[in-house]
Amino acid sequence: MKKTLVAYFSATGTTKAAAQKLAKELGADLYEISPEEPYTSADLDWRDKGSRSTLEMKDRSSRPAIKGRCENIADYDTVWIGFPVWWYTAPTIVNTFIEAHDLGGKVLNVFATSGGSNVTGSAADLKKAYPQYLWGESRLLN
Repeated sequence: MKKTLVAYFSATGTTKAAAQKLAKELGADLYEISPEEPYTSADLDWRDKGSRSTLEMKDRSSRPAIKGRCENIADYDTVWIGFPVWWYTAPTIVNTFIEAHDLGGKVLNVFATSGGSNVTGSAADLKKAYPQYLWGESRLLN
C-alpha cells in the first residue's frame, strides 16, 4: 500500500497550517521537522544581519540540529517536504532533515509558503543539491 508523508518545518505556524491542509487533501501522515533549539522572534529577524536565521542562510553548509528523526520513513513511497521560503530558498534545516534520512526510492515533492517568492527556485536548489533523489512536483501553498 502506497503511503504519503508530509514533513514540514514551520517557524511561525504558517507552513504548519499549509502542511495540515495538504495532508488532509492527500490522506497523508504529518511529521514536523523540529529544530533542537526553537527559533525566537529575534532569531527570525531577517533585517538583523546577526540573527540566527540570517547567519544560517549566509552559510549554505549550515545544518541546524533537529529533534529526532522520522523513525518510520521507510514506510512511505512519497514524501512532501514543506518550509517557508527564506532568502529565496529552503531554510538550511531542510537540508538537515534530508541528510538525516534515507530517501532513496521515494518520490520527493516540495511545498512552500512565502510572502513574496515562488517555490520554483527553492525546488531547483534542492534538486541540484540532491540529484540522487527522484523529485516530483512543487507547490506554493499560501
